[in-house]
Amino acid sequence: MNDSDKLFKKASHKRARRAVNSLDLHLDDPPAEKAFGNPWGAPKDGKQWIDSKRFPEIMRK
Repeated sequence: MNDSDKLFKKASHKRARRAVNSLDLHLDDPPAEKAFGNPWGAPKDGKQWIDSKRFPEIMRK
């Protein structure tokens, strides 16, 4: 498994650059930065979201 998010970040930044370059920024607002890649959806091993209400012993701080 890949130890970093480098490939995911490169792909999402490329999508963002292409979207911004296709817009006329004099007429439109640029899209939000988070619209092109969800870090929780990255293929990096070990990332997970834990509900602190369901698992208070894990998320004690």
